[in-house]
Amino acid sequence: MRVSLIGGGSVPPETAATAERVGRLAGERGHTLVCGGLGGVMEAACRGARDAGGETVGILPTADPADANEFVTTPVATGLGHARNALVPLNGDAVVAVDGGPGTLSELGFALVFDRPVAGLDTHAVDGVEACDSAAEALAYVEDVVGRP
Repeated sequence: MRVSLIGGGSVPPETAATAERVGRLAGERGHTLVCGGLGGVMEAACRGARDAGGETVGILPTADPADANEFVTTPVATGLGHARNALVPLNGDAVVAVDGGPGTLSELGFALVFDRPVAGLDTHAVDGVEACDSAAEALAYVEDVVGRP
């Protein structure tokens, strides 16, 4: 399964730790992690996924693949800026949101428009987003809805 991870590009250490746990669990369970490819929760989740031997896809807002964080195995340069926010949830079978601001909110909207199941960890309270208390609960939720690899 492809799990799209969305969230803040600049976050405190405890939020980064949560994102890293999501990524690690995704990698351990054989999922490919899809994200925006930059810093914050994206980098932390990619680090966790790579540490667990998982694959990561970074859908970048810029036109340069070198802008991806060091843990992205497949950078996708779009040159679209924030318009790339539609592509992150579209390329996942499910979405896990960790924290986040207005960019994350736009990705949540796209996830719901594309009928992706969404698990949320300390993120926007939006109808259709399953609030979860831990990385394990978030992964279990999306796996139950979509199915395991």
